[in-house]
Amino acid sequence: MSEHILFLTGKLAEKQLHNILEKMQPKFTYTVHQLGLKVAALMTADMIGRRLTDTFGADRILVPGRCRGDLEALSKDLGLPIERGPDELKDLPMFFGQAAHKIDLSRYSVKIFAEIVDAPNVSVEEVVKRAYYYKQNGADVIDIGCLPSTDFPHMEDIIRTLKQEGFTVSIDSLEADDLLRGGKAGADYMLSLHESTLWVADEVAATPILIPEKHEDLVSLDRAINIMQAKNRSFIVDPILDPLHFGFTQSIVRYHEVRKNHPDIEMMLGVGNITELTHADTMGMNALLLGICSELNINSILATEVSKHACRAVKEADLARRIMFAAKEHDMLPKHIDPGLMALHETSPFPYSLEEIKELAGQIKDPSYRVQISAEGVHIFNRDGLHSATDPFDLFPKLHVENDGGHAFYLGVELARAEIAWQLGKRYTQDQTLQWGCATDTAEPTVDLHTFKPAGTTLKKH
Repeated sequence: MSEHILFLTGKLAEKQLHNILEKMQPKFTYTVHQLGLKVAALMTADMIGRRLTDTFGADRILVPGRCRGDLEALSKDLGLPIERGPDELKDLPMFFGQAAHKIDLSRYSVKIFAEIVDAPNVSVEEVVKRAYYYKQNGADVIDIGCLPSTDFPHMEDIIRTLKQEGFTVSIDSLEADDLLRGGKAGADYMLSLHESTLWVADEVAATPILIPEKHEDLVSLDRAINIMQAKNRSFIVDPILDPLHFGFTQSIVRYHEVRKNHPDIEMMLGVGNITELTHADTMGMNALLLGICSELNINSILATEVSKHACRAVKEADLARRIMFAAKEHDMLPKHIDPGLMALHETSPFPYSLEEIKELAGQIKDPSYRVQISAEGVHIFNRDGLHSATDPFDLFPKLHVENDGGHAFYLGVELARAEIAWQLGKRYTQDQTLQWGCATDTAEPTVDLHTFKPAGTTLKKH
């Protein structure tokens, strides 16, 4: 027997909800019930409790995504499950598709080594502070970056302090003496050893990351691998990722060759040579690089945040590794898993067409302005009419708020957000901040829907 769902909505959305459900042709049966309010987004749990007198034989109730209040308590009172649907009606088909296979992003296979560069010039306190920042953003290992021919008298203090704070630590240098000191101080990993410096691994317990003796020399790397395997020692192999136009494609080929020749060894990819040395947004780079890691079973990356444009590289890599793990586990494309790596665009930026916005505008009977966007531009409307433009300045003379500073300021902010969303192809929702994926930390996406949102400028003034 199919599930029966009761959809609660408002007057303005009732017709559209019927149309969407009819086009969906869902496997479940349903009832659409208009709860006696105009705007569905203003629905609250208390209002439902007062006004809903019949549940129409439903197995569960779906309410608008912005419905405020304690739905759990209301569910107990009514004796059936109540849940929030999507914020926008047009997202209902996707909502039910996602509900059918919710993706777990709690797991991953790639360790993130986050490097604190130029550590000889950084105090112990600053290193610890940076380590906690990296850990908060997903780092598993704190990498202490040495400098060539530079004294590092407080290296041991840094490593011991980090270990006391519970961090996993790697020491990063091409000089054997640095690596030996770091290993003796308690570092868990050493970056990097090659065939001629493998003796360091005999002196300390730290796990070495192996690189070729000379750049691109995979023969020497193979010999180092064989030596470590003969000693039954753990190790990680890094064939070295090169920057674009300086051997990037060939370095990817090297990674593939090493994996083909050594199917079971642990490998590392130094993503910083791409994220740091390419002036483009790093989210897409991290997605692609972690996708390569997923395909080649590379379970460690070395990430940095030196360049200003790469200031969120660790956080982005953390989400990318989770998305790629889930995609691989479910044998699916890395699509519709999580939107956090889509800062500038959205899968469905314009849920409503201009014709649908015109139809909604024709139903408005009050003076409060609504702002929406479509592929054609920015639209603002109330009972007195609909105005459209691609430049918000063209709208100001039509709004008649010259003598209402608060309202004018509010509309200016909203229209600016709407213009940005229209230009970039992002989702715009009035009275909500634009979403920039994992690039920003905003309270809005995780707002407590058990509480009631404070009145905004417009509500305060009208």
